[in-house]
Amino acid sequence: MTTTVEHPALTPATLGGLALRNRYAVAPMSRVSARPDGTPTGEMADYYAEFARGGFGLVFSEGTYPDSAASQGYLNQPGLARDEHVAGWRVVTAGVRAAGGRMIAQLMHAGAIAQGHPNTVGPSAVQPRGEKMRAYGGSGPWPVPRELTTAEIDDVIDGFAAAAVRARQAGFDGVEVHAANGYLLDQFLTDYTNQRTDSYGGPVANRIRLTAQVVTAVAGAVPELVTGVRLSQTKVNDFTYRWPGGRADAEVIFAAVAEAGAQYLHIASEGRNWLETAKLADGGTITALARQVTGLPVIANGGMHDLTQAHEVLTGGHADLLSIGHGALANPDLPARVAAAEPLAEFDRAMVSPTVTVANARRWRESRQA
Repeated sequence: MTTTVEHPALTPATLGGLALRNRYAVAPMSRVSARPDGTPTGEMADYYAEFARGGFGLVFSEGTYPDSAASQGYLNQPGLARDEHVAGWRVVTAGVRAAGGRMIAQLMHAGAIAQGHPNTVGPSAVQPRGEKMRAYGGSGPWPVPRELTTAEIDDVIDGFAAAAVRARQAGFDGVEVHAANGYLLDQFLTDYTNQRTDSYGGPVANRIRLTAQVVTAVAGAVPELVTGVRLSQTKVNDFTYRWPGGRADAEVIFAAVAEAGAQYLHIASEGRNWLETAKLADGGTITALARQVTGLPVIANGGMHDLTQAHEVLTGGHADLLSIGHGALANPDLPARVAAAEPLAEFDRAMVSPTVTVANARRWRESRQA
Protein backbone atom coordinates (compact mmCIF):
# COMPACT_ATOMS: atom_id res chain seq x y z
CA MET A 1 0.00 0.00 0.00
CA THR A 2 1.32 3.45 -0.96
CA THR A 3 0.90 6.28 1.53
CA THR A 4 1.00 9.90 0.38
CA VAL A 5 2.52 12.27 2.92
CA GLU A 6 0.97 15.72 2.66
CA HIS A 7 3.30 18.70 3.03
CA PRO A 8 2.40 20.61 6.22
CA ALA A 9 2.02 23.81 4.20
CA LEU A 10 -1.08 22.31 2.58
CA THR A 11 -2.95 21.92 5.88
CA PRO A 12 -5.65 24.47 6.84
CA ALA A 13 -4.80 27.38 9.11
CA THR A 14 -6.47 30.21 11.01
CA LEU A 15 -5.19 33.77 11.11
CA GLY A 16 -7.06 35.80 13.68
CA GLY A 17 -10.62 34.84 12.82
CA LEU A 18 -9.76 34.16 9.19
CA ALA A 19 -9.98 30.51 8.05
CA LEU A 20 -7.45 29.67 5.32
CA ARG A 21 -7.38 26.58 3.11
CA ASN A 22 -3.61 26.20 3.52
CA ARG A 23 -0.52 27.89 4.96
CA TYR A 24 0.75 29.38 1.72
CA ALA A 25 0.56 33.16 1.29
CA VAL A 26 1.66 35.39 -1.56
CA ALA A 27 4.09 37.92 -0.10
CA PRO A 28 3.51 41.64 -0.63
CA MET A 29 5.44 42.64 -3.76
CA SER A 30 5.42 46.16 -5.20
CA ARG A 31 4.46 46.02 -8.87
CA VAL A 32 4.01 49.78 -9.63
CA SER A 33 1.27 48.91 -12.12
CA ALA A 34 -1.62 51.08 -10.91
CA ARG A 35 -2.92 54.11 -12.77
CA PRO A 36 -1.04 57.36 -12.11
CA ASP A 37 -3.70 58.36 -9.57
CA GLY A 38 -3.15 55.14 -7.59
CA THR A 39 -6.24 53.25 -8.76
CA PRO A 40 -5.76 49.49 -9.30
CA THR A 41 -6.29 48.25 -12.86
CA GLY A 42 -7.96 45.26 -14.45
CA GLU A 43 -4.53 43.85 -15.21
CA MET A 44 -3.77 43.95 -11.48
CA ALA A 45 -7.03 42.14 -10.75
CA ASP A 46 -6.02 39.33 -13.13
CA TYR A 47 -2.55 39.19 -11.57
CA TYR A 48 -3.83 38.75 -8.02
CA ALA A 49 -6.64 36.34 -8.93
CA GLU A 50 -4.16 34.01 -10.64
CA PHE A 51 -2.52 33.25 -7.29
CA ALA A 52 -5.84 32.32 -5.72
CA ARG A 53 -6.72 30.13 -8.70
CA GLY A 54 -3.34 28.45 -8.22
CA GLY A 55 -4.27 27.43 -4.70
CA PHE A 56 -2.77 30.10 -2.43
CA GLY A 57 -4.89 30.38 0.69
CA LEU A 58 -3.88 33.98 1.38
CA VAL A 59 -2.83 36.82 -0.89
CA PHE A 60 -1.24 40.01 0.41
CA SER A 61 -1.58 43.20 -1.58
CA GLU A 62 1.54 45.08 -2.49
CA GLY A 63 2.46 48.00 -0.23
CA THR A 64 -0.42 50.46 -0.61
CA TYR A 65 -0.15 54.09 0.41
CA PRO A 66 -2.69 55.20 3.04
CA ASP A 67 -2.88 58.98 2.57
CA SER A 68 -2.28 61.71 0.02
CA ALA A 69 0.07 63.78 2.18
CA ALA A 70 3.49 62.13 1.99
CA SER A 71 3.04 58.36 2.15
CA GLN A 72 3.33 57.38 -1.51
CA GLY A 73 6.58 55.54 -2.17
CA TYR A 74 6.60 55.00 -5.94
CA LEU A 75 4.99 56.34 -9.08
CA ASN A 76 2.10 54.09 -10.15
CA GLN A 77 1.88 52.59 -6.67
CA PRO A 78 -1.70 51.74 -5.67
CA GLY A 79 -3.35 53.62 -2.83
CA LEU A 80 -6.21 53.37 -0.36
CA ALA A 81 -6.48 57.09 0.13
CA ARG A 82 -9.53 57.95 -2.02
CA ASP A 83 -12.89 56.55 -3.13
CA GLU A 84 -11.52 55.71 -6.59
CA HIS A 85 -8.95 53.47 -4.95
CA VAL A 86 -11.67 51.61 -3.08
CA ALA A 87 -13.59 50.92 -6.29
CA GLY A 88 -10.47 49.61 -8.03
CA TRP A 89 -9.49 47.32 -5.16
CA ARG A 90 -13.05 45.99 -4.91
CA VAL A 91 -12.60 44.33 -8.31
CA VAL A 92 -9.30 42.81 -7.17
CA THR A 93 -10.61 41.37 -3.91
CA ALA A 94 -13.72 39.98 -5.63
CA GLY A 95 -11.53 38.04 -8.04
CA VAL A 96 -9.39 36.57 -5.27
CA ARG A 97 -12.42 35.59 -3.21
CA ALA A 98 -14.19 34.02 -6.21
CA ALA A 99 -11.16 31.77 -6.65
CA GLY A 100 -11.29 30.61 -3.03
CA GLY A 101 -8.58 32.85 -1.58
CA ARG A 102 -8.51 35.53 1.08
CA MET A 103 -6.80 38.90 0.73
CA ILE A 104 -5.13 41.28 3.16
CA ALA A 105 -4.29 44.90 2.35
CA GLN A 106 -0.79 45.96 3.31
CA LEU A 107 -0.69 49.65 4.27
CA MET A 108 2.68 51.29 3.72
CA HIS A 109 3.96 54.81 4.42
CA ALA A 110 7.28 55.19 2.61
CA GLY A 111 8.60 58.09 4.66
CA ALA A 112 12.18 59.05 3.88
CA ILE A 113 12.62 56.49 1.10
CA ALA A 114 9.75 57.72 -1.04
CA GLN A 115 10.87 58.10 -4.64
CA GLY A 116 7.47 59.00 -6.01
CA HIS A 117 6.87 62.01 -3.78
CA PRO A 118 8.72 65.36 -3.91
CA ASN A 119 8.60 66.05 -0.16
CA THR A 120 9.96 63.20 1.94
CA VAL A 121 9.47 63.00 5.70
CA GLY A 122 10.98 60.87 8.43
CA PRO A 123 11.55 60.58 12.15
CA SER A 124 14.68 62.73 11.81
CA ALA A 125 16.51 64.71 9.15
CA VAL A 126 18.87 61.83 8.34
CA GLN A 127 19.69 60.92 4.75
CA PRO A 128 18.80 57.27 4.02
CA ARG A 129 21.58 54.89 3.09
CA GLY A 130 22.00 53.65 -0.46
CA GLU A 131 20.31 54.96 -3.58
CA LYS A 132 16.85 54.96 -5.08
CA MET A 133 15.76 51.75 -6.82
CA ARG A 134 15.90 51.79 -10.61
CA ALA A 135 13.47 48.88 -11.00
CA TYR A 136 10.85 51.08 -9.32
CA GLY A 137 11.62 54.13 -11.44
CA GLY A 138 14.16 55.87 -9.21
CA SER A 139 17.79 56.92 -9.51
CA GLY A 140 20.39 58.82 -7.50
CA PRO A 141 20.76 59.35 -3.76
CA TRP A 142 17.85 59.79 -1.40
CA PRO A 143 17.18 63.36 -0.26
CA VAL A 144 17.39 64.34 3.39
CA PRO A 145 13.82 64.08 4.76
CA ARG A 146 12.03 66.67 6.85
CA GLU A 147 11.52 65.65 10.48
CA LEU A 148 7.89 65.00 11.33
CA THR A 149 6.30 67.08 14.07
CA THR A 150 4.25 65.37 16.76
CA ALA A 151 1.09 66.80 15.20
CA GLU A 152 2.07 65.30 11.84
CA ILE A 153 2.73 61.95 13.54
CA ASP A 154 -0.87 62.05 14.77
CA ASP A 155 -1.95 62.67 11.16
CA VAL A 156 0.05 59.63 10.03
CA ILE A 157 -1.75 57.46 12.58
CA ASP A 158 -5.13 58.83 11.50
CA GLY A 159 -4.20 58.17 7.87
CA PHE A 160 -3.56 54.49 8.54
CA ALA A 161 -6.87 54.15 10.39
CA ALA A 162 -8.83 55.87 7.61
CA ALA A 163 -7.17 53.65 4.99
CA ALA A 164 -8.11 50.58 7.02
CA VAL A 165 -11.76 51.62 6.81
CA ARG A 166 -11.37 51.95 3.04
CA ALA A 167 -9.80 48.49 2.96
CA ARG A 168 -12.93 47.10 4.60
CA GLN A 169 -15.08 48.92 2.05
CA ALA A 170 -12.93 47.47 -0.73
CA GLY A 171 -13.61 43.91 0.40
CA PHE A 172 -10.30 43.00 2.05
CA ASP A 173 -10.31 40.37 4.78
CA GLY A 174 -7.62 42.06 6.83
CA VAL A 175 -5.09 44.87 7.10
CA GLU A 176 -1.35 44.54 7.55
CA VAL A 177 0.60 47.45 9.00
CA HIS A 178 3.90 47.65 7.09
CA ALA A 179 6.57 48.36 9.71
CA ALA A 180 9.40 46.63 7.84
CA ASN A 181 11.99 46.99 5.09
CA GLY A 182 13.11 50.54 5.83
CA TYR A 183 9.83 52.40 5.32
CA LEU A 184 8.48 55.05 7.70
CA LEU A 185 7.50 52.94 10.70
CA ASP A 186 10.76 51.00 10.42
CA GLN A 187 12.65 54.30 10.20
CA PHE A 188 11.25 55.14 13.62
CA LEU A 189 12.35 51.74 14.92
CA THR A 190 15.87 51.93 13.44
CA ASP A 191 18.42 53.55 15.74
CA TYR A 192 20.47 55.40 13.12
CA THR A 193 17.49 56.94 11.28
CA ASN A 194 15.71 57.95 14.49
CA GLN A 195 17.60 60.68 16.35
CA ARG A 196 14.58 62.05 18.18
CA THR A 197 14.70 63.03 21.85
CA ASP A 198 10.95 62.93 22.49
CA SER A 199 8.77 59.91 23.37
CA TYR A 200 9.37 58.42 19.90
CA GLY A 201 13.17 58.34 20.18
CA GLY A 202 15.87 56.79 22.30
CA PRO A 203 15.29 53.30 23.75
CA VAL A 204 13.66 50.60 21.63
CA ALA A 205 10.43 50.85 23.66
CA ASN A 206 10.09 54.43 22.40
CA ARG A 207 11.15 53.65 18.85
CA ILE A 208 8.45 50.98 18.44
CA ARG A 209 5.83 53.33 19.89
CA LEU A 210 4.56 54.68 16.56
CA THR A 211 4.11 51.21 15.09
CA ALA A 212 2.16 50.15 18.18
CA GLN A 213 -0.04 53.24 17.98
CA VAL A 214 -0.78 52.59 14.31
CA VAL A 215 -1.67 48.95 15.05
CA THR A 216 -4.04 50.04 17.82
CA ALA A 217 -5.68 52.64 15.57
CA VAL A 218 -6.14 50.18 12.71
CA ALA A 219 -7.51 47.40 14.94
CA GLY A 220 -9.93 49.86 16.53
CA ALA A 221 -11.10 51.20 13.16
CA VAL A 222 -11.86 47.78 11.65
CA PRO A 223 -12.40 45.31 14.52
CA GLU A 224 -14.17 42.88 12.16
CA LEU A 225 -11.02 42.48 10.03
CA VAL A 226 -7.77 40.72 10.86
CA THR A 227 -5.03 43.17 11.86
CA GLY A 228 -1.38 42.19 11.53
CA VAL A 229 2.03 43.80 11.36
CA ARG A 230 5.06 43.18 9.20
CA LEU A 231 8.49 43.60 10.77
CA SER A 232 12.04 43.07 9.56
CA GLN A 233 15.61 43.77 10.48
CA THR A 234 16.92 44.17 6.92
CA LYS A 235 15.78 46.95 4.60
CA VAL A 236 15.49 47.64 0.89
CA ASN A 237 18.36 50.12 1.31
CA ASP A 238 20.35 48.27 4.01
CA PHE A 239 20.65 44.48 3.85
CA THR A 240 23.06 44.22 6.78
CA TYR A 241 21.13 45.97 9.57
CA ARG A 242 20.12 43.96 12.62
CA TRP A 243 18.33 45.19 15.74
CA PRO A 244 21.23 46.36 17.91
CA GLY A 245 19.93 44.75 21.09
CA GLY A 246 19.40 41.37 19.44
CA ARG A 247 17.02 39.10 21.34
CA ALA A 248 16.31 41.76 24.00
CA ASP A 249 15.19 44.28 21.39
CA ALA A 250 13.11 41.66 19.61
CA GLU A 251 11.27 40.76 22.80
CA VAL A 252 10.35 44.40 23.43
CA ILE A 253 9.24 44.89 19.82
CA PHE A 254 7.12 41.74 19.63
CA ALA A 255 5.47 42.34 23.00
CA ALA A 256 4.62 45.94 22.08
CA VAL A 257 2.82 45.11 18.82
CA ALA A 258 0.97 42.18 20.41
CA GLU A 259 -0.23 44.37 23.27
CA ALA A 260 -1.26 46.99 20.71
CA GLY A 261 -3.71 44.57 19.11
CA ALA A 262 -1.85 42.72 16.34
CA GLN A 263 -3.38 39.31 15.61
CA TYR A 264 -0.35 37.99 13.74
CA LEU A 265 3.28 38.92 13.01
CA HIS A 266 4.80 38.73 9.53
CA ILE A 267 8.61 38.65 9.65
CA ALA A 268 10.18 39.73 6.35
CA SER A 269 13.60 38.81 4.99
CA GLU A 270 13.81 41.46 2.23
CA GLY A 271 15.10 39.25 -0.55
CA ARG A 272 17.28 37.14 1.72
CA ASN A 273 16.87 33.54 2.78
CA TRP A 274 14.86 33.12 5.99
CA LEU A 275 17.68 31.44 7.90
CA GLU A 276 20.16 34.21 7.01
CA THR A 277 18.04 36.92 8.58
CA ALA A 278 16.20 34.88 11.23
CA LYS A 279 19.14 33.25 13.04
CA LEU A 280 19.87 34.62 16.51
CA ALA A 281 23.24 34.56 18.26
CA ASP A 282 22.04 31.83 20.62
CA GLY A 283 21.04 29.56 17.74
CA GLY A 284 17.32 30.22 17.88
CA THR A 285 15.33 32.06 15.23
CA ILE A 286 13.57 35.38 15.40
CA THR A 287 10.35 33.87 14.05
CA ALA A 288 10.26 31.23 16.80
CA LEU A 289 10.95 33.96 19.34
CA ALA A 290 8.02 35.98 17.99
CA ARG A 291 5.74 32.98 18.55
CA GLN A 292 7.09 32.41 22.05
CA VAL A 293 6.79 36.04 23.16
CA THR A 294 3.33 36.75 21.74
CA GLY A 295 1.53 33.43 21.38
CA LEU A 296 0.31 34.76 18.02
CA PRO A 297 0.55 33.17 14.57
CA VAL A 298 3.78 34.09 12.80
CA ILE A 299 4.36 34.24 9.04
CA ALA A 300 7.89 33.44 7.86
CA ASN A 301 9.37 34.82 4.65
CA GLY A 302 12.49 34.17 2.59
CA GLY A 303 12.97 31.14 0.33
CA MET A 304 9.78 29.44 1.49
CA HIS A 305 9.25 27.85 -1.93
CA ASP A 306 11.99 25.42 -0.86
CA LEU A 307 9.94 22.44 0.31
CA THR A 308 12.54 21.15 2.75
CA GLN A 309 13.02 24.51 4.44
CA ALA A 310 9.27 25.14 4.50
CA HIS A 311 8.72 21.77 6.20
CA GLU A 312 11.32 22.56 8.87
CA VAL A 313 9.90 26.03 9.52
CA LEU A 314 6.38 24.69 10.06
CA THR A 315 7.19 21.51 11.98
CA GLY A 316 10.10 22.95 13.97
CA GLY A 317 8.07 25.61 15.75
CA HIS A 318 9.52 28.51 13.77
CA ALA A 319 6.33 29.82 12.12
CA ASP A 320 2.71 29.04 11.30
CA LEU A 321 2.40 30.29 7.73
CA LEU A 322 4.75 30.94 4.82
CA SER A 323 4.84 34.00 2.56
CA ILE A 324 6.43 33.54 -0.85
CA GLY A 325 7.63 36.20 -3.28
CA HIS A 326 9.86 35.19 -6.19
CA GLY A 327 8.76 31.58 -5.92
CA ALA A 328 5.15 32.69 -6.36
CA LEU A 329 5.99 34.85 -9.37
CA ALA A 330 7.60 31.83 -11.04
CA ASN A 331 4.83 29.51 -9.83
CA PRO A 332 1.49 31.28 -9.34
CA ASP A 333 0.05 27.76 -8.96
CA LEU A 334 2.67 26.69 -6.40
CA PRO A 335 0.25 25.11 -3.87
CA ALA A 336 -1.41 23.11 -6.64
CA ARG A 337 2.00 21.94 -7.87
CA VAL A 338 3.06 20.90 -4.38
CA ALA A 339 -0.19 18.99 -3.87
CA ALA A 340 0.34 17.17 -7.17
CA ALA A 341 4.06 16.55 -6.46
CA GLU A 342 4.98 18.46 -9.61
CA PRO A 343 8.34 20.24 -9.96
CA LEU A 344 8.53 23.99 -9.41
CA ALA A 345 9.80 26.41 -12.03
CA GLU A 346 12.91 28.44 -11.26
CA PHE A 347 12.57 32.20 -10.78
CA ASP A 348 14.02 34.22 -13.64
CA ARG A 349 15.15 37.75 -12.71
CA ALA A 350 14.06 38.93 -16.15
CA MET A 351 10.51 38.74 -14.79
CA VAL A 352 11.25 41.86 -12.72
CA SER A 353 13.86 43.51 -14.93
CA PRO A 354 14.21 46.22 -16.11
CA THR A 355 11.02 47.02 -14.18
CA VAL A 356 8.92 45.14 -11.63
CA THR A 357 5.60 45.81 -13.37
CA VAL A 358 2.90 43.25 -14.04
CA ALA A 359 3.15 44.11 -17.73
CA ASN A 360 6.87 43.28 -17.76
CA ALA A 361 6.18 39.86 -16.22
CA ARG A 362 3.43 39.25 -18.77
CA ARG A 363 5.80 40.07 -21.65
CA TRP A 364 8.35 37.67 -20.15
CA ARG A 365 5.80 34.86 -20.10
CA GLU A 366 4.67 35.60 -23.64
CA SER A 367 8.28 35.47 -24.87
CA ARG A 368 8.78 32.11 -23.15
CA GLN A 369 5.63 30.70 -24.71
CA ALA A 370 6.69 31.92 -28.12
